[in-house]
Amino acid sequence: MTAHAPIHSPVLVQEAVDALSIGSAEDNARRNGTYVDATFGRGGHSRLILERLGPTGRLIALDRDEEAIAAGREWKDARLVLVHARFGELKRVLEEQGVAAVDGVLADVGVSSPQLDERERGFSFRMDGPLDMRMDRSTGQTAAEWLAIADEAEIREVVERYGEERFAKQIAKAIVAARSGAPLHRTGQLADLVGKAVRTREPGFDPATRTFQAVRIHINQELEELSLMLPQALDVLRPGGRLAVISFHSLEDRIVKRFFQGQAHPETDIPKRLPLKASQLPQPRLRLIGRAVRASADEVKRNPRARSATLRVAEKTALQSVAQPTKEPEKGGDAWRA
Repeated sequence: MTAHAPIHSPVLVQEAVDALSIGSAEDNARRNGTYVDATFGRGGHSRLILERLGPTGRLIALDRDEEAIAAGREWKDARLVLVHARFGELKRVLEEQGVAAVDGVLADVGVSSPQLDERERGFSFRMDGPLDMRMDRSTGQTAAEWLAIADEAEIREVVERYGEERFAKQIAKAIVAARSGAPLHRTGQLADLVGKAVRTREPGFDPATRTFQAVRIHINQELEELSLMLPQALDVLRPGGRLAVISFHSLEDRIVKRFFQGQAHPETDIPKRLPLKASQLPQPRLRLIGRAVRASADEVKRNPRARSATLRVAEKTALQSVAQPTKEPEKGGDAWRA
């Protein structure tokens, strides 16, 4: 396999790929299984997955960014299939590839390093560029287009919800006032405007950080895509298959954590006094694997963007059918039974 795409540092690469439990040379079933990298980026995780796959293994990699897909197409490995798609379209992609079940799914959610580092993408407040922020530039509304038409209440809600920004009201008001004179087209304009609206900020933290995060999440519907992907990944996993998700801020991690815990500890509204065996109760579909993993001090030193990364891993259980209680009339009255 050869690759000429720009190299960048994937976060928690060893830990995430280890979590997929691809197996050793003696474990042919898993080594030659089918895996998904739901966020190809520049292929940092995919590269290590391919190194561990057997000769008949298969890796299906998705990315909504056309530039990421173009970079991956320079790789020469017949085991790799690249698809330009959002990870919220996971099941559709697999169906089109003729894949009914997979042995592992890895997702490294959020913005990628190349997107942040290229000023023309408009993700970074540190470099002036067009106010775009779309992960997929072939479709959708740019950040500039949305900021030109959104009302003050909507801007405030987005900045407050997705940026967890306590000065959201002041920022939204400043944006609406500024655009009445001239449209906001550049990242530098937005960063300057936010910097003036935010009265205080902790040392070493740029005042535009939360607003840029919020607008980016909204433009790309990132949390909605994550919420769509997780149940699809669970559905397509084989029993024993692993789901590994790397998130970069509390909103993403909260969605992953709640999904994993909800599937590992399903709630039930069946009356507690109902005489049912444990096997007849709703069974967990996931088993949590270890605790949340965060980047080591050494990795953060090498790659400061790793400092906020959190890896969570779960394994699909061998789910058994659940007997549902049915009400059947019996002599002397009604009684519940399984």
